[in-house]
Amino acid sequence: MKTIRALALLAATIAGPAMAGPATAQAAMSPADPTGTTLDVTAEGRTTRVPDVATIRAGVVSQGATAAAALADNAGRMTRVLAALRAASIAPRDVQTATVSLQPQYRYADGQPPVVTGYQASNSVAVRFRDIAKAGAILDTLVVQGANQIDGPSLEIDQPDAALDEARADAVKRAQARAQLYARAAGLQVARIVSIAEAGQDEGSGPRPPMIYARAQSVAKTAVEPGERAITATLQVRFLLR
Repeated sequence: MKTIRALALLAATIAGPAMAGPATAQAAMSPADPTGTTLDVTAEGRTTRVPDVATIRAGVVSQGATAAAALADNAGRMTRVLAALRAASIAPRDVQTATVSLQPQYRYADGQPPVVTGYQASNSVAVRFRDIAKAGAILDTLVVQGANQIDGPSLEIDQPDAALDEARADAVKRAQARAQLYARAAGLQVARIVSIAEAGQDEGSGPRPPMIYARAQSVAKTAVEPGERAITATLQVRFLLR
């Protein structure tokens, strides 16, 4: 009877992991391994792309003796700006109101309370240019139509997923190369990767450029150059050394 019970227990032990499925696979990847040494490596992968989308804020700042006068002047100019965007075939989904404001303007004197001298109204839209080469010419047209405030550009990659995947693959290769270096120096070998965690990614967004105030009488043509942008991905990779 003891032999039968022992055989039954052995059969249950063998059958248990086979029925566990994914849980068994996860247990096999556990970093707890008393027969090896773990090594944690942080690696940054990189690739480059030429930005294909530019977002630029264009708006109107108006002055008026009264709030109504400032708003009326601002609305008239902004109507012409929006019409110019439509005439340039900018899709409605690529034009979004960014700011609307109305503020009193004050005169200050020593020992006297502030005196309201007028009002300033502003309205701006964020415009997404999907053809960067045409952005400068369109901005010049907006200035002619009344825009006197331009902020940007913010240059982006419209579909960054493929570039990010390249950066991730590059990060894995860099981590493996570094692990091999450390293993050789320690007289060990890399057995396998235990885990991979993505620490962060960068689609190449840069600092916001300063705001530019434009004048309608400017005759120089505005140029927007896309340049090249780095896309990075940072991975934390744990290796098992033996």
